[in-house]
Amino acid sequence: MAIVFYYSPWSSAVRVEVVLEELGLAYEGKKIDLQAGEQKNPEFLEINPNGKVPALVDDGVPYFESAAINMHLGEKYGVDKGLWPAADSPLRGPAMSWLVWTAVSLGYVAGRLMYNTSQYVPAELHHAGQAEQARKELDSLLGLVEARLSEGPYMLGDRVSLLDVQMACDIWWFTTMLKLDHEPRPRMKEWLARMTERPVWKKVMAASTG
Repeated sequence: MAIVFYYSPWSSAVRVEVVLEELGLAYEGKKIDLQAGEQKNPEFLEINPNGKVPALVDDGVPYFESAAINMHLGEKYGVDKGLWPAADSPLRGPAMSWLVWTAVSLGYVAGRLMYNTSQYVPAELHHAGQAEQARKELDSLLGLVEARLSEGPYMLGDRVSLLDVQMACDIWWFTTMLKLDHEPRPRMKEWLARMTERPVWKKVMAASTG
């Protein structure tokens, strides 16, 4: 098997799983039991020294961090399928930039808000001021997505891409965990609804909850 995908359900590995399925790639999925600490086994640390999922091995080459994995999958397998811009396309820069922005800038702020409000974090560690600041920053960042979607139905224009796939995964997760209201962002709300109605999305979610 050329591609081996290391994952755990309901983790950031979902971003990669949806991309693999959108591309229609054959792969071997290896579930990592995080509770049992399998992500710290020496064999896994050879693939991802950070000891987290997701990770992926493609033709013997290891990749970790979901943004890097999805960028690799897009460049190697997505161009011919029309799901990722070619190296000489003017859309390649925006695709790479927004994909990393989603994982880093958006993810950092949403993570701060979750840390300071989540029931899964002890209440004594919550900080109301930090939560309020993160909420304002998150609202501003999602406003950038709304503005981008004013230029077309998808992040790169008229056609869906793997960028939309990863961004929708993240925004859906933040929406669910933080109970976000997207009424002020109608374009993004409609885009997110379309993305989560895609057959691949429903397949991955069904497998995760089944």
